[in-house]
Amino acid sequence: MANAIDRPVRLGVQVQPQHATYQQIRDTVRRLEDAGVDVVMNWDHFFPLNGEPDGLHFECWTTLGAWAEQTSRVEIGALVTCNSYRNPDLLADMARTVDHVSEGRLILGIGSGWFERDYDEYGYEFGTAGSRLDDLAAAMPRIRERWARLNPAPTRPIPVMIGGGGEKKTLRIVAEHATIWHSFGDADTLRHKLGVLGRHCEDVGRDPGEIEVSVAAAGSLDQGPGEDAEAKYAAGARLFTVHTSGPDHPLDQLDAWLAWRDEHNA
Repeated sequence: MANAIDRPVRLGVQVQPQHATYQQIRDTVRRLEDAGVDVVMNWDHFFPLNGEPDGLHFECWTTLGAWAEQTSRVEIGALVTCNSYRNPDLLADMARTVDHVSEGRLILGIGSGWFERDYDEYGYEFGTAGSRLDDLAAAMPRIRERWARLNPAPTRPIPVMIGGGGEKKTLRIVAEHATIWHSFGDADTLRHKLGVLGRHCEDVGRDPGEIEVSVAAAGSLDQGPGEDAEAKYAAGARLFTVHTSGPDHPLDQLDAWLAWRDEHNA
């Protein structure tokens, strides 16, 4: 298998579905695809995560279905789906459907969940961090088993992005199931976590080079690439994700990020 560092650099943008009309969100996605971004993502929450807590907000998977029809080139997905909110077999079917609508451009981003207000207001049991991770571990085989049984089957092996950095449980799940691992923290933290992930991969008999390393980059798109991005690139990250939020969805440094990506891929 190819080493992870041999992969091309990709740029992802999370369009946070808050504080904007859907028309504004749709226009931002169009601008990102036209500019040449590789991946466009939203998030899986029911309320804004910052700003006015009861501000404008839209649901994750219905939005992804709309993006699948609107776009023609970019990959799309959630950063990340909360495993707690949907039966794993239903989620597998939803992902397969959006995969077909998009003609094979869906990434299934998934994590164990953390935003307690979502759980409380929508009637889900919050549990503990450990119980939610156990639920995620149990869900992944069910998702794959359902994909194998659906008619029609997915158009491709749907990439699975798992987010989180817990060393005992999360990274074990990543080793067993992820195509992409989305991480947080600085470059030193990334190097350490990659070492832990490598040991989990060895335990389950998997080549860690099969897993693309994704990182939260500078923050919002009013910030360009700098030393942090270079350090994470040197540590092995290849998918760099920045975000933009409503109502204005600033894209001030998008051209700088695209140029940085292209320089590293030259």
